[in-house]
Amino acid sequence: MTGTAGPGHHLRHQLPLLVWLVLVWNLLWGTWSWANLLSGIAVALGVTLLLPLPPVVGGTRVRPVPLVRFLGHFVADLVRSGALVAWQTVRPRGIARSAIIRVQLRTDSDLLLTILTESLTLVPGSMVIDLDRERRTIALHILHVRDEADVERQRAAVLAEEERVVRAFGSLDEIAALGLAPGEPVPGTGRRTP
Repeated sequence: MTGTAGPGHHLRHQLPLLVWLVLVWNLLWGTWSWANLLSGIAVALGVTLLLPLPPVVGGTRVRPVPLVRFLGHFVADLVRSGALVAWQTVRPRGIARSAIIRVQLRTDSDLLLTILTESLTLVPGSMVIDLDRERRTIALHILHVRDEADVERQRAAVLAEEERVVRAFGSLDEIAALGLAPGEPVPGTGRRTP
């Protein structure tokens, strides 16, 4: 690959980031309008031009069916968690217990980890507080948990979200690594799963 790639090549590789930034911009405003869409495009272009990121090794592959599955679960989580947090803040007894959980992930891709942490943080009631890429662990603050079984359900939900992200955006090797047991070699990479 030569370093003389034209602007079309650069835009093609930045397009997923631009789309993601516009989506996040509209989610932060909370309403859809042409003004939000156009200002989101302007902000996304400004951010990517003024604060360029280093190229992502391996790029991204978007798979339409897993992407729809990921987005469907994400929107359902937004609605369900938003309603739950709203109820917990107005009910008389408030929030009884919260927890900080650490989850062992299966991917170490910068891009996939970014998409995962953003999708987890955007859902009301959870906040990513630490990400250790080297150890492939993520720590989250969960606003409301009932018992130890609920903590395990939250941990399983994070792993399910990771799987949806990897299946929507990951390489074939990253998708294959989802099914490997800890310590098994990842095909074609020479490294082992944690």
